[in-house]
Amino acid sequence: MIKEESTSSRHNKLISAYFELIDIHLSRLAEGQETEMMELGDIARELCVSHKHLIAIVKQATGHHPCHFYIQKILEKVNTLLNETDYPVAEIARKLSYDPSNFTKFYKKYAGMTPGQYRQKMFTPA
Repeated sequence: MIKEESTSSRHNKLISAYFELIDIHLSRLAEGQETEMMELGDIARELCVSHKHLIAIVKQATGHHPCHFYIQKILEKVNTLLNETDYPVAEIARKLSYDPSNFTKFYKKYAGMTPGQYRQKMFTPA
């Protein structure tokens, strides 16, 4: 008799696949291998689940909407680019498929400072 995979195990695999997919996607965007930011529905389709199912599973397991983690991953990628490259902020925005002015607003909303302020803070001796 074949033992069925537990629901919890399937959910954990889905969540892991979600995080892995957004990491890969953001890296590919930054490297120019992709040109459009995926939306949550695109991610769900890529994972072969419905948009609602992905939201439910991630919220149930973490207490947060999947977008919360997507935004955090975007900020991590931006911070890496700000720290490790000398690309202008506008170029980083375009690499991640943002309009530069909207990108600065997005970044400031979630990071509490502009990308330029972040870069200056990181490279100013304490």
